[in-house]
Amino acid sequence: MGWDQIATTLSEDPRMRQAVILAAALLLALVVRLFFSRVVRLFTSKTVSDVDDQIARELRNPAIYTVILVGILLAFKEFDAPGVAEFFVRGIAVTLIGAMWMVALLRVGRVVLGVVSRNVDTLTFVEPRTLPLFEMILKVASVGGFLYFVCIAWNIPLTSWIASAGVMGIAVGFAAKDTLSNLFAGVFIVADSPYKVGDFVVLDNTTRGEVLEIGIRSTRLLTRDDVEITVPNAVIANSQIVNQTGGPSDKMRVRVKVEAAYGSDVGQVEKVLLGCVDGVGQICSEPAPRVRFRAFGASGLVFELLAWVEEPVYRGRVLHALNTNVYKAFNAAGIEIPYSKQDVYVKELPRGGN
Repeated sequence: MGWDQIATTLSEDPRMRQAVILAAALLLALVVRLFFSRVVRLFTSKTVSDVDDQIARELRNPAIYTVILVGILLAFKEFDAPGVAEFFVRGIAVTLIGAMWMVALLRVGRVVLGVVSRNVDTLTFVEPRTLPLFEMILKVASVGGFLYFVCIAWNIPLTSWIASAGVMGIAVGFAAKDTLSNLFAGVFIVADSPYKVGDFVVLDNTTRGEVLEIGIRSTRLLTRDDVEITVPNAVIANSQIVNQTGGPSDKMRVRVKVEAAYGSDVGQVEKVLLGCVDGVGQICSEPAPRVRFRAFGASGLVFELLAWVEEPVYRGRVLHALNTNVYKAFNAAGIEIPYSKQDVYVKELPRGGN
């Protein structure tokens, strides 16, 4: 059979054209698969990082299935099918293609963002602490692009939908203003990063705990009572945040304030206080503990013992140990700890009294 006869047969027989289109699609899909498994793998094997391997692995299946679906769509057009059936088949095929590429781009984006966040020395705009923000932007952009792609595939007019979405957005904004305020506050918290997971924070000098999770709507704290507290991000955004782990190191200074009675030997008091840190674990040798004579109080001389602990989590137990040692050491040294007291003087007894 010559080429003229083959061309004539293809032009007259739709089933033959469908078979040729499907065969060509399967052959091209096989070529794409071989390209990823041979050519792309050859280049990725020469690199040290496995990032390119992950990207190639995520893009291979969508590329193969896209070729097959396009072939099926072109073959279906050879049917003398009603326009409604062709419309639905085209919409389904294009929707599947868009869904596959949306998932693939989400996975590739996470891989790229993870690599960028680990190379903060060269690329500083994405860091591990701001990674959730960029992941959220990636999800919104991918889903938004997919929905736009679906609207085009199903011939949905976007103008009316955009107008309706604007009206609905205003209504939802008023109805869910608290939720939206938490959402925007969460974005700013992630971007500004006043704390990170594992930090010990104090909110408005009342709530203290370890940060367990930073979400878009709320932040979870674990108190020293092992109670988990969920704080809305809008509340945190309007609170004074003290990050006890946010300094140049995880060390934290603890203070023990104590008074000595007037007439006490200042040098002896300082020596006794410095000796109270001996035997207390989790106290740092550098910076060294120190004693400060703070003020002349109403009842005695005000001293303060300053010591640094390795982590804020040890503050409670170290304060307990230091307070116990100070009380015992003052009693042993004969140093009086003054307390508030009042003396009542009777000027004279009532006349006629016994």
